[in-house]
Amino acid sequence: MPDDPKDTYALIRDINVLWKDIYPYLARHIADVYGRRGGVIMEAGPFCGVIHELVRQDIGDRYSIASFPEKMKKYFSEQCAWEGQSRTITIVETGPDLAGFNDDSVDLAIFRGALFFPSLFTIDYRAIYRVLAAGGCAFIGGGFGKYTPRGVISPIADRSRELNLLIGKKEVTTGMIDRDLNESSMADRCAIIEEGGLWIIMRKEDQK
Repeated sequence: MPDDPKDTYALIRDINVLWKDIYPYLARHIADVYGRRGGVIMEAGPFCGVIHELVRQDIGDRYSIASFPEKMKKYFSEQCAWEGQSRTITIVETGPDLAGFNDDSVDLAIFRGALFFPSLFTIDYRAIYRVLAAGGCAFIGGGFGKYTPRGVISPIADRSRELNLLIGKKEVTTGMIDRDLNESSMADRCAIIEEGGLWIIMRKEDQK
């Protein structure tokens, strides 16, 4: 992580913008996993951006960004304005505990970068599960998604890798994820997939 936090936020903004051509394809992957058209959608953490594409693709009915770490809200507000979505997406300043989001209130939670940046935050799996509504799911992790063509990935791959390392990305294995999920008592609610990246799919059982 850069010594100057201002540099960190600038790098995060850079990588979010760099990925703009990835988001349509990643949104398709997320929508496939989600399996629905409507519902309440939340994107969490500093690496938000795919939510704008989900709005464009008419996936979901209500949208919010769980904004953290501190100081990210200004960027997200500017991005929502640039996308013409200021009235569509609600920005909530919070933390990994997702304070400010009610229990059982989110149908689809997206948390990109969640596994790889311990210098920025510590993921709280139980908090994500808490906010999921019955029948809801969370898409947690990182990667380009299984539908993104190589021709879209190649031009940004080196710069993306460089920015990730500058921000503080650490390598994570499925074994490390398994351990963390077991320690959080979340293993039986999650599946790890490696198609199009490294992702955790968390689901809350529908009690109906």
